[in-house]
Amino acid sequence: MAILERFNDIIKANINAVLDKVEDPSKMIDQYIIDMMDDLADVKHETAGVMAEEARTKRLVDENEAEVEKYADFAKKALVNGKEDDARVFVAKKQQLESAGAGLKTAYASAHGNAVKMRQMHDKLSADIEALEARRQSIKAKVAVAKTQEKLTEVTTSIEKTQGAMGSFERMEEKANRMLDESNAMAELNQTPIDEAKALEEKYAKQGTPSVDDEMEKLKKELGL
Repeated sequence: MAILERFNDIIKANINAVLDKVEDPSKMIDQYIIDMMDDLADVKHETAGVMAEEARTKRLVDENEAEVEKYADFAKKALVNGKEDDARVFVAKKQQLESAGAGLKTAYASAHGNAVKMRQMHDKLSADIEALEARRQSIKAKVAVAKTQEKLTEVTTSIEKTQGAMGSFERMEEKANRMLDESNAMAELNQTPIDEAKALEEKYAKQGTPSVDDEMEKLKKELGL
């Protein structure tokens, strides 16, 4: 049966090989379970049909055997009653039913074998799904840890770059300080030398100039105030 071959391929699918082909196993495992559930629904439907066919052929075999037994009893009764011709008719009918019954038994054996195989594949697929469900959380946890480690690596790299930038910043700061010191020194060197005599002249000139208060006192004395 083609259906048996198709579902046999489903059962033999390698989960690890599928996971290796995707970038995010945590997402793929969810999709894979969804796909397997869809496959299980198909298998369940097909299995139910095969099992129904098994039950139908078994019923035909049972009915045929009952008919064979019935005509065998009729043949016996006819012989007991001295009706050999009637018994011959019943025996012929019985043989006809037995011939048909042989074909029915062959059909039933085939239907039964198919039903067993389909049920085995159904049970295997169900078990695979249960096993994968149990592994799903573990797979997701591993992926989460891997992603965290990748982020830590990225952060570590960023910190190393920052440390490099800090070193460059400090070098630039040192250079700026050196430039400022040189500029201040150059400005100091460019200033006009101080004339000490001129500075003293201004100092002593200020000492000979009376203050406003002194002038006021002098005027009051002159006016008798």
